[in-house]
Amino acid sequence: MFKELSKPFSYPRIKPENVPPKKKKEKPKNWFGTITRVWSYLSLKKGLLILVLLMVVLSSFLGLLGPYLIGMVIDDYIVTKESGGFIQLLIALAFIYLIQSAALLLQNVWMIGIAQHTVFTMRTQLFRHFHSLPISYFDKRQHGELMSRVTNDIENVSSTLNSSVIQIFSSILTLAGTISVMLWLSPLLTLITFAIIPIMYFGMRWITNRTGKLFKEQQRNLGDLNGFIEETISGQRIVKTFSQEERVISEFLEKGKRLKAAGFWAQTISGFIPKLMNMLNNLSFAVVALVGGILALNGAVTIGVIVIFTEYSRQFTRPLNELANQFNTILSAVAGAERVFEILDEEEEVFDEKEAVNLQEVKGEVVFSDVSFAYEDDQQTIEHVSFRASPGETTAIVGPTGAGKTTMINLLSRFYDPDSGEILIDGTPSITIRRSSLREHMAFVLQDPFLFKGTIMENIRYGRLDASDEEVMNAAKEANAHSFIMKMKEGYQTVLTQEGSGISQGQKQLLSIARAILSSPVMLVLDEATSSIDTITELKIQEALQRLMKGRTSFVIAHRLNTIQKADQILVLENGALIESGSHESLLKQKGFYYGLYHSQLKEETG
Repeated sequence: MFKELSKPFSYPRIKPENVPPKKKKEKPKNWFGTITRVWSYLSLKKGLLILVLLMVVLSSFLGLLGPYLIGMVIDDYIVTKESGGFIQLLIALAFIYLIQSAALLLQNVWMIGIAQHTVFTMRTQLFRHFHSLPISYFDKRQHGELMSRVTNDIENVSSTLNSSVIQIFSSILTLAGTISVMLWLSPLLTLITFAIIPIMYFGMRWITNRTGKLFKEQQRNLGDLNGFIEETISGQRIVKTFSQEERVISEFLEKGKRLKAAGFWAQTISGFIPKLMNMLNNLSFAVVALVGGILALNGAVTIGVIVIFTEYSRQFTRPLNELANQFNTILSAVAGAERVFEILDEEEEVFDEKEAVNLQEVKGEVVFSDVSFAYEDDQQTIEHVSFRASPGETTAIVGPTGAGKTTMINLLSRFYDPDSGEILIDGTPSITIRRSSLREHMAFVLQDPFLFKGTIMENIRYGRLDASDEEVMNAAKEANAHSFIMKMKEGYQTVLTQEGSGISQGQKQLLSIARAILSSPVMLVLDEATSSIDTITELKIQEALQRLMKGRTSFVIAHRLNTIQKADQILVLENGALIESGSHESLLKQKGFYYGLYHSQLKEETG
C-alpha cells in the first residue's frame, strides 16, 4: 500500500520523560527478562515509586504490629484480668489500623498513577515505533494482530501493574517480617509452619510449567482472531458479494475455538493455584493450633503467643496466596509485554539513514540504472530495468498483472530499496537520500483513495498541514471537487466517516487529487486513478489530473491504454523486465507487445 500524501503527517510529539532506550535486536527470551524490561519503565517515576515503597513498608510493619498487640492484650489483660492501661492499648491498636488503612490507600492511588504512566509511555513508544517501521513489515503482517498488541497486550500489562506490583512488594516484606517474628516467638511452631513449603513449591512448579505456554498461546490466538475480524469487517462488501458469509463464520468459529481452548486450559490450570494455597493455609492453621494448644497446656507458651502465632501463620501463607492468585494475571501480562517488545525490537526504517542527505532544489529528474529487486530471495520481481524520466515529463508504466509496475513505484518512493543497480534523483542515489525528504517532494493518487475520519477540510489539508482555508478551497477547485463539496449541507466542514464512506468513489478520488494539488509535489505517482469510475466523473478526474501533472515529473500506472496516449514515454513491463519503451506512436509502429495490448483493448471497447 502506498502512502497517499506528499508530506508525512506530523503527529503531536508526546515526550514521556526519560523514555528508556529501546534494545534494537535483542528479543526478550524469558519471563524474567521481560519483567526486568517492564521495570525499566516503572523506574521512570522513581520519586513516586519510593513513596509507594515507603507506604508498603509502613503498612506491612503495622500489619505485623497489630496481631502482636492483640496477643499482649490477651496475656496482659484478659488472662490476668488487669484493667490498667487496657483502654490505652485498645486506642493504640485502633490508631495503628487507621494509619495502616491510610498507607494502603495512598500506595494504591500512587501505584495506579505509576502504572498508567508506564502503559502510556509503552503505548506511545509502540505507536511511534509503528511509524518508523518499513512498509515491508506491515505487508507481511495482519493489521488487526498489530492492533491487538497496542490495545489488548498493553491493557494486560496495565491491569497487572495496577494491582500486582504492590502485592509483590508487600508480600515479600510481610513474609520477611512474619518469619522473623515467628522464629523469635517459637522456633518449633515456625518449623511446623514451614513444612508446607515443599508441597507449595512442587505444586507451583507443576502448574507454572504448563500455564506459561498456555498464556502465550492464548495471546497469539487472540491476536490472530483480532486480525481476522479486522480483515473480515474491512472486506465485508466482498464477503457479501461472493456469498462467503458461512465460510467466514466457520473460520471465525475455528479460530474462536482455538482461543477458547487455550483460554480454558490456561485459566483452569492457573485456577489450581489459589485452591492449593487455601488448602495449605487451612492445613497450616490446623497444625499450628493443635501443636500450640499442646504446648500451652504444658506451659511452654502462653495463650497470647498461640493467638499471635496462628495469626502470623495466616500472614505467612496469605502473601503466598496473594501471589498465587495474581500469577495467572502476571503470566498473561508478561506474554503481552513480550509481544509488545518484539515490535519495539524491530529495526526502524531510519536506522540506515544516519549519513543520508536532504534533497535541495528538487528538479525531478529520475534515472533507473540497471535496477533489480526481489521481495523473496528465490523470485525476482524486476530485473535490470533502466530508463530516464526528465523533469516535468510524464512516464506511463504498463504491463500485465504481476509485471512489476507497483514494485517500481515502491522502489522510487523508497518503501523498498533495490537489490542491485541504483535509482538517481537529480543525480543523487536514492539510498543516500533521507526518506522523509524524498517523500515530501512526492504525492500519490491511488486507485483506492484513503480518507480519514474528519471534515473534508481536514482531509484535503492532510497534504499540507499549514495550508490556509483559502488554499484548501483553491486546491479543491483545481481538482473539480469544489462544486460537489458546496452542495453538501456543511460544505467543507462536512464530517466524513472512516475511509470516507458516505460519498462516492469518484468524489473520494477528487478529494485525493485536491490533497495532492495542495501539497504541490515535484514528483507525482498516479496508480489507476480513474479505474472503476463512471465516464462523466472520469472526465472531471482526467481534467483535474492534467492540471496536477502540469510541470511535474509524473509516473502513471495504467491498464487502460487510452488514458496514457499523451505520455512523454511509455515503459512496457513483462515478467519484471522492461521489454519496450517509447511514445505511444513509436510503440505502435514497432508492432510489438504494446501494439498487441492496445489493439486487444480497442477491440474490447468497440465490442
